[in-house]
Amino acid sequence: MLDDLIADRRGSEHRFTVYRRDDPPEIETWLATHGVAVESRSLPPGGPPPFIEIETDGEVVGIIGVEAVEGLLEPPIVRPGDRDGVSEGYRILFEVLDETVFSGVERRALLAVSREIEDRAFRVGDGTLRVSFQTLSTFRTQTPVYRTLATETDLDIHVYGVDDWSPPAIRGITYHAEGVERFEPFWAMAFDGGPDETRACGLVAREQSDEYTGFWTDDPAIVGEISTTLDAG
Repeated sequence: MLDDLIADRRGSEHRFTVYRRDDPPEIETWLATHGVAVESRSLPPGGPPPFIEIETDGEVVGIIGVEAVEGLLEPPIVRPGDRDGVSEGYRILFEVLDETVFSGVERRALLAVSREIEDRAFRVGDGTLRVSFQTLSTFRTQTPVYRTLATETDLDIHVYGVDDWSPPAIRGITYHAEGVERFEPFWAMAFDGGPDETRACGLVAREQSDEYTGFWTDDPAIVGEISTTLDAG
């Protein structure tokens, strides 16, 4: 179940330490209000620019400059393939926050994560992309994006959602509306990476009072679990 995947990610402890000089940067506040353990430490005069240290289960797994990641706070929403509109910091943060469970995430932030996954699938141009839209009517506004994904690549796209709208027939897209009611609270995606599993990525988030709790991942095994769960219906 998708809930189990979120619960499993909670088993890992992630900690973010922000090294700064004066007032907390916006990213520190964002992390603190989205269910991430975060603390701050002061940098001495003449020290390096502010940066974030990321720990997982007690081990340092990454260090990244504060300035490089603040694109996450207002990430651009762009058409797949329009790479100039996506900040480098946002793409980096997508990787370093891999499998960190967030709570209180707004729809816009998840839409930007979704665009990163869709864009990666677009650039690879092959493989299987599975997406749960909660209801098929939710897919209505995303139809142009997925028409591009389907017609300009060799992707095999599967869209899951409760049957409350009749989506248009698009070559390369298969709709699934039977037995998907249990997916209705979830926003879930899985791209298998096509010929290169290192390009695999996925997202699982559960909606609660107009906010979401969940995670995204670059781990092919976890992406496989998301895909299998969606495919099982």
